Amino acid sequence: MWLNYLTVGLRSLARSKAYTAINVFGLAIGMASCILILIFVRHELSYDSWLPNAERTYQLQSERVATDEPAQYLQTSFYPAAAGLKQDFPDVEQAVGTFLSRPIVMLNNQPVYADLLMADPAFFQVLELPFVRGNARTALRDPDSLVLTETEARRHFGTVDALGRTLTVIRAGRASNMQVTGVLRDLPDNSHLALTMVSRLTAAAFPDDPEALTAWNRIPGPVYVRLRRGANPAAINAQLPAWEQRRIPRESTGTGEMSRADRWALRLTSVRDVHLGEFQGNAMTPGSDMRTIVTFSIVALLILAIACVNFANLTTARATARLREVALRKVLGARRHQLIAQFVGEAVLLAAFAAFAALALVELMLPLLAELLDVKLGFGYFGSGGLLLPVVVLTLLVGAAGGGYPAFYLSGFRPVAILKGGRGDGGSAGRFRTALVVGQFAVSIGLIVCTAGVYAQTVYLQNSDAGYRRDGLLIVDNLARAQVEPLAETLAREVGRVEGVTAVGRTEISPADDGWSTTHVEIPGRTEPVGLGVYNIDYGFFDAMGMRLRAGRTFSPRNALDDATLLGSDDETALERRGINVVVSESGARQLGWGPDAAVGKQIRIGAVPATIVGVVGDVQYRSARDDLEPILYVLTTAGHDAMVVRFADAAPSAVMERIRAVWRRLVPDVPFEAGFAQDRVAELYRSEQGRGELFALFAGLAIVIGCLGLYALAAFAAERRTREIGIRKVLGARTRDIVRLLIWQFLRPVVLANLIAWPVAWWVMRDWLNGFNDRIDLNPAWFVAAGMLALAIAAATVAGHAIRVSRANPIHALRYE
Repeated sequence: MWLNYLTVGLRSLARSKAYTAINVFGLAIGMASCILILIFVRHELSYDSWLPNAERTYQLQSERVATDEPAQYLQTSFYPAAAGLKQDFPDVEQAVGTFLSRPIVMLNNQPVYADLLMADPAFFQVLELPFVRGNARTALRDPDSLVLTETEARRHFGTVDALGRTLTVIRAGRASNMQVTGVLRDLPDNSHLALTMVSRLTAAAFPDDPEALTAWNRIPGPVYVRLRRGANPAAINAQLPAWEQRRIPRESTGTGEMSRADRWALRLTSVRDVHLGEFQGNAMTPGSDMRTIVTFSIVALLILAIACVNFANLTTARATARLREVALRKVLGARRHQLIAQFVGEAVLLAAFAAFAALALVELMLPLLAELLDVKLGFGYFGSGGLLLPVVVLTLLVGAAGGGYPAFYLSGFRPVAILKGGRGDGGSAGRFRTALVVGQFAVSIGLIVCTAGVYAQTVYLQNSDAGYRRDGLLIVDNLARAQVEPLAETLAREVGRVEGVTAVGRTEISPADDGWSTTHVEIPGRTEPVGLGVYNIDYGFFDAMGMRLRAGRTFSPRNALDDATLLGSDDETALERRGINVVVSESGARQLGWGPDAAVGKQIRIGAVPATIVGVVGDVQYRSARDDLEPILYVLTTAGHDAMVVRFADAAPSAVMERIRAVWRRLVPDVPFEAGFAQDRVAELYRSEQGRGELFALFAGLAIVIGCLGLYALAAFAAERRTREIGIRKVLGARTRDIVRLLIWQFLRPVVLANLIAWPVAWWVMRDWLNGFNDRIDLNPAWFVAAGMLALAIAAATVAGHAIRVSRANPIHALRYE
């Protein structure tokens, strides 16, 4: 019997080659979309699950909760918290603190930057990373211990057998020879860790900062915690607020005391949840979020549903071609469940053909998906993580979903009515097909609107007024390094003489900067201090950035109080006696309680130093628009800067960079040159949004293609069924355009209804997404109208070919047998 079903099914598919090809192609696109997203979702959910004892390993994360400061969600925390947690919580088996560092190492006698994690000795007992050489328990035993990854070992020594080799590491301008005591296996892509070098953390790494390992006023790196078996992390998190108040010492502010515990909230997060968590500040690798995964999963399922809708639509529409077969089978004794099994089996067979085509599409499209989402994706067919079982299950589900309704529909016809000449195509089937077409195009229109919104917001963020001029701006990094800082002023002066350069400024903050420096500013007469971002700049900064002056003036070499440079303890005392002048941003003035004009001349205190506001400049969005706009107080110093911003007017930006690179190499040859254009760095901030927008566009295109395939087949079938009606209309005087209008309108009505359904849903989705940005565009009615018109135009073009061909046919051929 099953062999007979297979034979009948193959013959049925072979008789309707065009409809079979349309169904297979449509289902293949839908299944390929589903498989691609399945690969992506699996990859995102698998982060750090490969770590041994991952279920007991946690990261201590920090949230800034102060109401007068921008919110921050960091994967790093206070270094002393590690020792405090281990001492105060019995359920904490081990805890380690770390410092993120970027020293210079010598490679082939040339200086290059390296990403170094300085960690407590028990680091590899908490994070059990795989060693290919050395021992995890002894790798960080000695002060000069250094652990490399396989790739880094090959990079420096040409082999992974690097135990005992030495590597010169330059930190704070001091070179030290560190001995390789272990080699790690390269970490898999699905990890929040990005390690190339790990060294033991000791006080010797901070010769000029004796409080580096005891201070609670900095958040230098991740803190990891291993809990005992059976421990309840939720119970520990509930105790952390009170523990912070006990552990973190209070600081004097001049008018009172404050504690970091009042401004930062700590929590333990499983390492398996770090990648998809809300806390993505100071992350080693780019994170994602569950919302993105859910969104793409829903979109992929909608694409697959559209393909299944096509199959159900075409099968029910062509039911009349198999009515006599159904009737004869019933007369010969076939039961309804046998007919249902036959038709569902045919649907599964069709889905199997589509699955093979879908896997071919997956092989072709996976690199594109990986590029759009900026992740490394791969898959296999066999094993626990293979695709074979999911594809088989998907094939069965698609076959059942796409063939279920047609099977019940076809098997329900009464044989007597069919054999007497009935058509069997009642109004309910027609209404069902119309509803499916409405659903198809509603999804397509919604995706088009979302694509337009994501694209428009991304373009807006990359080109909107961020408070400074992005074009013609170069950012040179690493001015704070010990080798560079003594020559920073000379370097800025020499760069200012480079051909094409119009302004140069040194700064602690620059576009696309991920660093924060918050200080509490006191206002006379008020008891509560105000948190502001306080950053050092030099005289040329505002001009180089192209910032706007809102009130007062900027800094000038002619005014001695403008210079707040500290060269020693005596200078700090002098500053406390004489005071300094500062410039604030507009939002900083508002945070202090004044408008731009009213703020000029006001007195404030930065710690023990009195300050006078002499100017107010426009706000600058240095970071992503998803971050809160930071109110800033600018302090002028001639030292202590991290970067240099260079304004140039040359038509060849790369040539300007090369000329600046030559100056750098001449003055500081021991430090690698590192720079980037502001426009490129800002574009990188929104790379994920741009990739998502392009993926939405791809999905929208696929949805439209599948919908048009179904509409094309339905139009062909409808034209075929109405051949005699059209012939009669033409005999009675109907013109070609009347017939075309009649047929096109039959399929445009569902598309018009689809617009009415899609628009409010797309509006709600896009409003929710745009609300995640501090700086955002308004919802544009043009997106909705354009999406609707595009869908109508595509539907009309799809149907028009059949309509014109049928309307031009000679009515004699349609009526000669009547």
